[in-house]
Amino acid sequence: MKPLLRFAVAAALALVLTPLVAPQAPQGQQNHPPRQPPAAEGDVTLPNGKSQQDEILKADHERDLKDAAQLVDLAEQLKEELEKNDRHVLSMSSLKKTEEIEKIAKRIHSRLVH
Repeated sequence: MKPLLRFAVAAALALVLTPLVAPQAPQGQQNHPPRQPPAAEGDVTLPNGKSQQDEILKADHERDLKDAAQLVDLAEQLKEELEKNDRHVLSMSSLKKTEEIEKIAKRIHSRLVH
């Protein structure tokens, strides 16, 4: 695998997967559930009694997990293609996979930041 491409795939995976890994508490300390942010003044309560903001965050989290799984799958496919091809040949399929990896990583990043 070319060094630049290897770096790009590793950077995309690190960018996406790092926030998904929960920090481990040192031994002797208990893991407490994360604090819920106080309800915003403009937060809307849905008819089922749940916070609209919480439901939006939950849906975003599910999309992030789905996108991360797709990202890992594409990265594995790309790795297999690069391993079986000659070192001087780059197929259009491999190039398209790198573009799709970048697009998914940016989509996950934008949801995590905002």
